[in-house]
Amino acid sequence: MPDPGTTPRIPLRRLAVLLGGLAMFGPFAIDTIFPAFTEMRTQFGVDRVAIQQTLSAYLVAYALMSVVHGPLSDAFGRRRVILGGLVVFTLASVGCALAPDLRTLLAFRVLQGLSAGVGMIVGRAVIRDVLHGDDAQRLMSQVSMIFGIAPAVAPVIGGWILGWSHWPAIFWFLVVFSLILLLGTWWGLPETLPPSARLRVPPRRLLRDYVAIFANPRFQRLAAAGAFNFAALFLYIASAPVFVMEILHLRESQFGWFFIPMIGGMVVGAFLSGRAAGRISGLQLSRIGFACCGVAVTLNIAYNLWVDVPTVPWAVLPMVLNAFGIALVFPILTLAILDMYPRQRGSASSLQAFTGLVLHSLVAGVVSPFLSRDALWLAMGSALFALLAWVFWRWEVSFGSRPPEAPRDPAALEPTDRL
Repeated sequence: MPDPGTTPRIPLRRLAVLLGGLAMFGPFAIDTIFPAFTEMRTQFGVDRVAIQQTLSAYLVAYALMSVVHGPLSDAFGRRRVILGGLVVFTLASVGCALAPDLRTLLAFRVLQGLSAGVGMIVGRAVIRDVLHGDDAQRLMSQVSMIFGIAPAVAPVIGGWILGWSHWPAIFWFLVVFSLILLLGTWWGLPETLPPSARLRVPPRRLLRDYVAIFANPRFQRLAAAGAFNFAALFLYIASAPVFVMEILHLRESQFGWFFIPMIGGMVVGAFLSGRAAGRISGLQLSRIGFACCGVAVTLNIAYNLWVDVPTVPWAVLPMVLNAFGIALVFPILTLAILDMYPRQRGSASSLQAFTGLVLHSLVAGVVSPFLSRDALWLAMGSALFALLAWVFWRWEVSFGSRPPEAPRDPAALEPTDRL
């Protein structure tokens, strides 16, 4: 663990804004193009399943590279890896904007996915480099609040851009956004991992460490709980073009009816999670969060059984409650995983992200195209993911000796298989 005396002091508000922005550019690459799916299908002459692969290709590449970002930052420092990822993402976005056909677009979407994870994955490690215990949970929640804005505003921005231009302009917007983040990181983010704390790990040793982390039953329970919990919401995010325009019968410029309330619930949940740090135990807060998710998916199924044609705002209100519950739980699960491996936070963050991204790639490429044909099917699929998340969480609570929360004493941060 880095010596606190060697860790730079960074204004927490500036750090929260910067890390939140770094976490945003990955979701921006997903959600801004949703309103353009119809236009892209027409231009490229492909069907709905083919254009959906622009999302799947991005997520698969994101998942595969996520296991590398963290170890690279453990070995070479957080700042250098983030800057490198931003440069690659900027160039990939230029390639997407200039793509003449779907095959070329998919190739550059893969390059986007390979670089987009540095903001979220390495950013989590930065938080644990500079803060511990309740302070880390508060900052993680603040970053989650800022991060939560991205899925809400991205499709709205995409719709606005389509109002005065064509789909390549969306990728030029991503170029500008990533350049702003590149300059902000260069100016405002010092290195938080001193050379004395860095790990020079050969690839064979890295693979062995990954196997050890992934084989840890506690890691499996915590990572699965977080991945399945978010999958309940991500199923709707991946299905947004169909859900918004074909099920809710809204226009390309009206994605905000779906995203803004949903992300509003996530932002409020993240805010309350940060305020509750040190006041409500991680176990109790997790119980509240999972209870909210359970009520939300039950109401969602009931609503879709009751009506023939879903309409706003009623069709999206259950997802607001679901997003609220997810945001309450996520910081607790994430910090518990990071605190298991204080000398390998980057690797632990990478493997947690990889676990979730593999699942979410399957949701986007396989589950969503199948279930998005019917609103009730979507509701039932979301409920199944929420149930699986709760089962893994209950398994962790049953086998753990204490709640899944970050230890208060930094000296106590040692790898452990116990809660």
